[in-house]
Amino acid sequence: MRLRIGMAVATTAILLLAGCAGDDGDEAPAGNGGPSGPGVAGEVLSGQLTVFAAASLTESFDAIGHDLQALNPNLFITFNYAGSSGLATQINEGAPADVFAAASPATMKAVVDDGNNAGEPVVFVRNQLVIAVAKGNPKGITGLAGLARPDLKVALCAEEVPCGAAAKKALAGVALTPVTLEQDVKAALAKVKLGEVDAALVYRTDARAAASDVDGLEFPESAGAINDYPIVVLKDAPNRAAAEGFLAYVRTQGVTVLTDAGFQAP
Repeated sequence: MRLRIGMAVATTAILLLAGCAGDDGDEAPAGNGGPSGPGVAGEVLSGQLTVFAAASLTESFDAIGHDLQALNPNLFITFNYAGSSGLATQINEGAPADVFAAASPATMKAVVDDGNNAGEPVVFVRNQLVIAVAKGNPKGITGLAGLARPDLKVALCAEEVPCGAAAKKALAGVALTPVTLEQDVKAALAKVKLGEVDAALVYRTDARAAASDVDGLEFPESAGAINDYPIVVLKDAPNRAAAEGFLAYVRTQGVTVLTDAGFQAP
């Protein structure tokens, strides 16, 4: 698990969310109705905000958090990045958090089924798998079926996390035995970067973020295993106003950051 604590860097108030006004009581959940849903209407966000987010959102949410804090000098964001299934378990066991952004509807459902959401989760981006290989593709991997070659060492995410579930779906019919199963996509990618494996199935966004170390090979089967990413404000959010503002910001100004990183619109 990686924990990042953002620091405020400017003094401009958050006027850009003025169109997101609404009742922030329990009957009107956390901006889940869309970018123009409940929000903070000219109000400066402040206090501590804790966001639990899928590991594949690390670079994008770091950038979004930095931008939002630049607009709100008294807002301090802590990001807890990990595999979505592990984050869902933490939330259901009572870990204090304001927002949950998962890498699949299945992992979000675990939180909803336990009644820990403040409203209906909304899908804000989608993501697709690629084959991550060392720069220049020294093993000459040409497609998904090629990963079954006996001379190759391949890393996958564990099946219970979204990148692993997507990999299992994409690999249907391919007799592949991975040498390791990792608990989040960053860990699987790290195996390639360190030279411990020849390839890994990771999200396109993660391969792009690590483009100085790896190449991301597209493969057609990935189109049948795309993951939707839902986000929700949590029922017991300690900082409900900031949680609503963060969700609204992600779905408006944050869209450019996310699509530049390789995420797809839902």
